[in-house]
Amino acid sequence: MNDLTLKQMQKEVDEYIGQFKEGYFSPMTLVVRLSEELGELAREVNHHYGEKPKKKEEEEGSIALELADMMFVITCMANSLQIDLDDAHKRVMEKFRTRDADRWTRKE
Repeated sequence: MNDLTLKQMQKEVDEYIGQFKEGYFSPMTLVVRLSEELGELAREVNHHYGEKPKKKEEEEGSIALELADMMFVITCMANSLQIDLDDAHKRVMEKFRTRDADRWTRKE
């Protein structure tokens, strides 16, 4: 099995969105959609780990699918703004490695 790279994910999402006349939503709409997906993720986490179990008649959800929904929307936003997520990931990891180098207790 080949692992999916960020570049491949961005390409796959772009090919999917590219088949529709409407194209990508505006950045503002994508942020709203991301907020909606975060709410759905929060609901699933609350049902699995929090103090609010689902009602018996409610369908079982998936934390993994809610995370993937968020990744899809994030990828749409990156693509619509011509942001290379691979490059952005490298830059953010460098930021964490330097800024937080001594913030946490390292395992021995």
